[in-house]
Amino acid sequence: MRAMEAPTPRPDGDLRVGSRVVVRHRLDTPDPLSGATLTDVVGQLVAADADGLVVLTRHGEVRVPRSLVTASKEVPPRPSRRGAPHLALSVEDLQRVMVGAWPAMETERLGDWLLRASRGFTNRANSVVTAGSPGMPVPAALDAVERWYAGRGLPPNVTVAGPVSLDVATDPVGAETLARGYVPRVATLALTAPTRLVAGAMTSAVTRGTATSGLGTPEAGAPGRRRVEVGEELTEEWFTAYCSYRQVDVVAAHAILTGSPVQVFGTARDEHGGVVGIGRLAISAAWGGVAAMWVAPEARRRGVASAVLVALARSAAERGVASLHLQVDADNTDALAFYAGRGFERHHAYVNLSRR
Repeated sequence: MRAMEAPTPRPDGDLRVGSRVVVRHRLDTPDPLSGATLTDVVGQLVAADADGLVVLTRHGEVRVPRSLVTASKEVPPRPSRRGAPHLALSVEDLQRVMVGAWPAMETERLGDWLLRASRGFTNRANSVVTAGSPGMPVPAALDAVERWYAGRGLPPNVTVAGPVSLDVATDPVGAETLARGYVPRVATLALTAPTRLVAGAMTSAVTRGTATSGLGTPEAGAPGRRRVEVGEELTEEWFTAYCSYRQVDVVAAHAILTGSPVQVFGTARDEHGGVVGIGRLAISAAWGGVAAMWVAPEARRRGVASAVLVALARSAAERGVASLHLQVDADNTDALAFYAGRGFERHHAYVNLSRR
C-alpha cells in the first residue's frame, strides 16, 4: 500500500478549499544556492481554479500555476499547543479535521461555519459545524441556518464544541439555540490517539488486503488469532452488516461511506467465513477517522473489535497517518473503556442541538 510520506499526486480539483495543504511545484529557474528545481508551498488553500492554486502561507498568498504542480496533499492544521500530535490541535481545528472523515452529501459555507445535509442520515452529516465565526451576529446566523435546513425538509441541527466538561448554556451559540427551543442530545466525546500506539496494541501480522491479529487477553474469551480483511472497496457483505444494526438511508449511507479522500473497510470473519465484525477508517487532512465499529452479538467479548481496530490502525500507519480520531457518546461507558484501553484519550466534547 502506498505511503504518504511525500506529497501524493492528485487530480485537479481534489484538494478542498479551506484545508491546509502542501503543494510541490517546479521552479521557473533552478534555485541559485541549492540548484533545486522543485519547491513546496505550505498553507491554507484559499482558491482553486483551472489555472492554478492560491495558498495562504505565513508570508502571504502564493499562486501556483497548475502547469507547474507536480504533487499535492492535505496536511493537518498547525498545532495550537504543545504536546503529543494527537492532542496538539485546538478544538475548532479537530472539528474541521473530522468533517472529511464522515462527509456530507451537500455542504455550504456561512462564514467559517459549515452547513451539512445528507437526507437526514446521521447527526454528523446533517448538522452545522460552528467552528469559527459565521460572519454575522449569532441570531442572524441561526436564522440563515434554519432557512437552509427548511429548504431541504430537515430540522435545523447545530453542533457546539468545547472542552470535555462542556456546558452548552455558557456558549453563545448554545445559549441562543436553547433560547429558541432547540433540544440537546447527549454529549459526544472526541477521542484521539497516536496511530502506532493503537496499531501496536497487540502482536499482529498484516499482509496485502488481510490483517491477522493476535489478541492476547484484552477481551474475555479472545481467540489466539482473528482474520480481518481490509480494503478500500465498500463490499455488499460489509454494507449488509452495517445495515443489520441500524436504520439506514441506503443512498446517503453509500455517499457518506465512500465520500472521504481515502477510506478503508475492515471485515472480521469467523471460522466459517461469516462476517462477525466491521469497522471503517477514513483518511482526511492527514488524520485517520475510525467509525462504524460493530460486532455481531454472538461474537462479542472474543477480541473481534480489538482485531478490527488494530487492522484499521495498521492500514492508517501504512499510509503515513500519525493520529487517529473517533467519536463516542459520553454515556457509552463500555465503548469509552474499550477505547481508553487501546490508547485513546479525550480531546474535547460536542453537543448536537436540534429543533423539530
